[in-house]
This record gives sequence, structure tokens and C-alpha cells, in this order.
Amino acid sequence: MTVIIQGRSFPDDLTQYAEFIGQGLLSPEEMRRIDQNAQALGISGLELMESAGTGLAMAARQYQPGKILILCGSGNNGGDGMVAARHLAGEADITVFWYDSGRQTDSTRTQLQRLLSCSVTSIPFRSRDDLIEHTRIFQDTDLIIDALLGTGGTGSVREPVRTCIEFANNAKAPILSADLPSPGIIPDRICAFHRAKTEGAHIYGIGIPLLAEIGTGPGDLCILRNRNPDSHKGVGGNILVIGGGPYQGAPYLAGLAALRAGADIVRVVSPHYLPEPDIIYVPTAGDRITTADLTTIIPLCKQADVVLCGPGLGPESHDVITSLAPYIRKGVFDADALRDPLPVAGESLYTPHAGEFARMSGLSPGKTPRERAHAIMKAQISGTVLLKGAVDVICDGSRVRFNQTGTPAMTTGGTGDVLAGVCAALMAVVPAFEAACIGAYVTGRAGELITQTCGYGMTARDLLTAVPQVLFRSTSERE
Repeated sequence: MTVIIQGRSFPDDLTQYAEFIGQGLLSPEEMRRIDQNAQALGISGLELMESAGTGLAMAARQYQPGKILILCGSGNNGGDGMVAARHLAGEADITVFWYDSGRQTDSTRTQLQRLLSCSVTSIPFRSRDDLIEHTRIFQDTDLIIDALLGTGGTGSVREPVRTCIEFANNAKAPILSADLPSPGIIPDRICAFHRAKTEGAHIYGIGIPLLAEIGTGPGDLCILRNRNPDSHKGVGGNILVIGGGPYQGAPYLAGLAALRAGADIVRVVSPHYLPEPDIIYVPTAGDRITTADLTTIIPLCKQADVVLCGPGLGPESHDVITSLAPYIRKGVFDADALRDPLPVAGESLYTPHAGEFARMSGLSPGKTPRERAHAIMKAQISGTVLLKGAVDVICDGSRVRFNQTGTPAMTTGGTGDVLAGVCAALMAVVPAFEAACIGAYVTGRAGELITQTCGYGMTARDLLTAVPQVLFRSTSERE
């Protein structure tokens, strides 16, 4: 019989969490993260596009135009423009130029089919000559809506979109850009969706849930990229794990998790050898790690992309970790490495549970996720903290995220070691804050998958096969 155990949820009112919404301008990458997280929460891409296009139509009406020219690209920004055209049909004389690239997104293709049933003039363009043929339309309009590239625009603009932007800039009509001006276009007004991506934008809400922004989700994986076909050994990261002593298996679980999360090379420094052929074992002088081992470990720290300290280490070896910290460029500190004085690497990620946080900071973490976020900020720790709990809290001192993935079955021993190993591998390719967000989400989702078949009989080792299923299947689906 399959046992399904309900995952985690917020224990208090979500309205209290609006304070954790990011401030300032939103990058296109961050907007893509939020967009995908919103879809994972049940708001479809078409629903978001309908809301964005409705907001764009509202902004256009403020000009009271008799004629509107809408320029649509083949990405989702073009779909926003098509929705606006549909809403404005009958109120003004609408002409839509849409780029017939043959590579429209599914949502934009759907919006194009809907548009063709409306009372608008629809003109596809494939080349510069197609646009030159209709130059007069650019001059004989009251408003131009730029829905060509938006947040999808990167690098230099190619033809025929380049000519489209040139003609728009040379026209007399004002230009209204959707979300983010296409590169090279000079807008008179910007209609930003959800949050501003550039200065001076006017913001229109599109119904994105709060948790899509302050929570982790599949959108957080957007930052990861598939490797180039000519990648060589080591490009996925060289990870060093320092641990073992009282708890023999912990550093090996962490090391195997790092491999499953994409690391190429993993070395484990430990007093105990376990027969794991995928891991390079580095022995110590005695039955625990001491300062006598520094001459062996320091060169390995300098060589490693990321050093994970603490799994199974025991409190007697903390002085070794503090001595090693200055030689660590990127460090993940877990378990018995989380003691005063707190080791600080060039870039640090700390992964405590509530008791370890209190030990390392001298502060009570509180009970609710909101209280825990404030406790981390109050501690003023130099680095990123992933405070594990029923809802994980990730904070780098300014940004805060909450992770709800996981199940009560993950209270089994060793799951924290797996999480630390996953974070170490991710930190080899992304910054600490992003590595913590992705690591918490992926490890929790892996636990949910395993729990469906194993229930409370899940072991930490079971997670190792599920981690890459969540992490890399999601990456391939995005490409």
C-alpha cells in the first residue's frame, strides 16, 4: 500500500509575509523565476498573459487613440500585445504587425489564433521588405505598442525586428512598451507587469500570488543551464567534504549527494573509510580530524571549488574548521561546523536546524517562518543561512525565501547531510543564496517523491536517486 504524507505548509497568516517582497527593480531572470513559480501554484501561462494584455490595453486607453499599431514578437511579450489588441478591438482602428518567425511560444500561438477572429488588421512580417511595404502605417497611427521582445530581449537585435524598432522610433506617435522596452526602442511610457524592470515604469498587477515571489519553486531552477557539449571533467565542480569521526556515514552521504546534484569530483576527508568507488577518499592521521591534518587538508581546500565542512565531524574538531576557513573560497558549513566562533569563507552558506542556529548565533530562532526570517537578519551573519524546519527559511541578510517542499518522513537521520551535499554542488555553479534556494526545493521535492512509495520507511540514501530526477529533468524541460 502506498503511503502519501502531506507536505509542509505555513503555520500562520500569509498576509504577514508581504514585507518579504523584493524591493527595487526586477531583473528579467527574476521575473522568469516568479512567472514559473506562479504557474506551479496553479496560475497558467495563458492566465498571466491575459492579465498582462488587459493591463496593457488599460494603459493604451489613456492615450485615447483612434488608431493603434501593435508590434508583436514571437515570444510571450508578443502574446501580451495580441491580448491587448483583442481587448481594444472595436474601440479603435487596430493594426497588428506580428513576427512570423515560425518559433512562437505555445501561448503566443494560442493568442494569435484568438486574434484572427477579431476585427483587427493582422499583418505578418518575415523580412525587412515586408515592413518597408507598410511604412505608411507607422506614420499614420496615434499610438505604437511595443510588444516585440520585452524581458526576452538579449544581445543585439536582428532583422527584421531591428527595422521594426527603427520605424517605430522614427514615427510621430508615442510608443508604449510592454513590460520592458525592446532593445533600442525609445518608449514614451512603459507598462510593467507585476513589478518594474526599469526606471520610470508604470506597474500593473497581473495576479501573481505572493508565494511565487517569496517562496521557492521550479522557477528557481531557471538560473541553471545545461552544459556545453565540449565540457570537460571538473566543469561541474570539484567538491571537498570534511567530516566524519563520531558519525561515519554522514560525509559519504553528503559526497554522494553532491555527485547526484552534478558535481564531477568529490573528495572526502574522514577518519573512516567506507567503500564508495565514486568518492575519492583522503585519510586522516587519527580517529578524528585534528590540526595535525591541516597540512593535508589546506592544499585540498585551495584546489576545491566548494568545501563542505561538518557532516559527522563531532565538536572536538571545530578548531580545525576555523583554521581552514581562510583557505576556503566557497564554503558550506553544516552540523558541528556550526559553532562559535563561526567559520567564515570567502563566500559562506550555513545550513543549521533550529538548535544549531541558536548555538551559532546566541539567538532563539522563533517558531514561525516569519520569526525565523527576522532572527536570521538580526543575527547579522556574514553569508547565507538556510534555516531548516517545517518551512525552510533562506536569508542572505537582505533577501528572504521560504521553502515548503518536503515531508515529515524527512526527519530520518542523514537527510540534512544530503541537503548540504546538494547545496555544495550547486554552489559550484551559482551563488550561495541561489544554491540554498534550489537545494532546499530540490531536496524537499525528492523527499516527496520517495515518500509516495516508502512512506515513513524512507532513508536518506533513498533521496540520492530522486535528487537528479527533480534537478535535471526540470533543467531539460526548460531548454
